[in-house]
Amino acid sequence: MARYRGPKAKVARRFNDPIFGPSKAVQKKAYPPGQHGRSRRRKPSEYAIQLMAKQKAKYTYGVLERQFANLFDKASRKSGITGEILLQLLETRLDNTVFRLGIAPTRRAARQFVLHKHILVNGQVVNIPSYALKVGDIIEVREKSKSLEVVTNSVAATATKRFPWLEWSPETLTGKLISMPIREDIPENIEEQLIVELYSK
Repeated sequence: MARYRGPKAKVARRFNDPIFGPSKAVQKKAYPPGQHGRSRRRKPSEYAIQLMAKQKAKYTYGVLERQFANLFDKASRKSGITGEILLQLLETRLDNTVFRLGIAPTRRAARQFVLHKHILVNGQVVNIPSYALKVGDIIEVREKSKSLEVVTNSVAATATKRFPWLEWSPETLTGKLISMPIREDIPENIEEQLIVELYSK
């Protein structure tokens, strides 16, 4: 299945945000990558700013162009604030939820975890990272995968990091989507209104 395989530090520096996790490159070099990174640049156009907002969201959630366009189309058909609904759809993907629950240390690791059939949804193996969860769905680690070092280390490292739309039981490594996330609770620094404006052109 296709996914971005390029350099992560370069992308993080482009947005000046460690979107793939902690990055020394972002901390040390507060200017864009490339030979002209430190030179004076022209003020970006409105389109360029909107495009950067979309690209940042795509890289953050590990979604490619066609998937992202399909999610936006789905969000625009629902009643409500399109930008917030788009973020809800991104947040409730299975791979992102596995990451949010603390089962995997990064979204990339969560994607691999799902692909390798370590995750159950409502008691059934689901190996599709983009699987759209619904309120009430139960997500758990397969019994034979609960002792994996990557799982125990990740759960221990994120023991105090919880999100209000998710319920989590560390004893059984089981989580539940109890509600759709609201914008105020989503920690990602994404300007979703710019994405809406871009697609509305």
